Amino acid sequence: MRALIIGATGATGKDLVNTLLRDPDYTGVVIFVRRTSGIHHPKLTEVLSDFDKMDLIEGQINGDVWFSCLGTTLKTAGSKEKQWHIDYEIPLEFARIAKRNGVGQMVLLSSYGASPHSKVFYSRMKGELEEKMKGLGFEKLIIFKPGLLLRKDTDRLGEKISASVIGFLNTLGIIRKFRPMPTAILAEKLAKVPKVYANGVHVTELDRIFEI
Repeated sequence: MRALIIGATGATGKDLVNTLLRDPDYTGVVIFVRRTSGIHHPKLTEVLSDFDKMDLIEGQINGDVWFSCLGTTLKTAGSKEKQWHIDYEIPLEFARIAKRNGVGQMVLLSSYGASPHSKVFYSRMKGELEEKMKGLGFEKLIIFKPGLLLRKDTDRLGEKISASVIGFLNTLGIIRKFRPMPTAILAEKLAKVPKVYANGVHVTELDRIFEI
């Protein structure tokens, strides 16, 4: 399979790239990045991309499955408008081109609690994106909705505190369903699902991701 990835330089995206490069079922991996990733591998193709000029890379959006790991925080984006553009508009436009170019499968990394009816901006944004993706008609659409992610060497204080609290509660047998997931494990599950899920729309949340 030939895999395409946006969001390849984020924590999960980096782990996914490395996972796909090691997997013999993936014969090629194409990453669309604003700046070089620094990764060198015979299976890897790097497409330097201006996502505000998607027409310049349209011809290279060809493959069997594409993974959307693109996302940012409100703090990093600087405003809700900019976060909406990165988390919603760019993946949606990429999806439309991928579908038009005959890419049959899509794996979308979303978030637990995502809903188009949520009163929380982030959750509503992710939920609206899920609904738009469902309407594009991919042969196979797989939506992952994990909870707290454990990123290697994270500098996000909130993540560290949340992970410690949830980890402690897990040892007591409380809210095990919400146990944090290392991005390396999430990447392994993302890489696996196109090979084992049937055609159609699949939404997988929290502890079910661990079971794949």
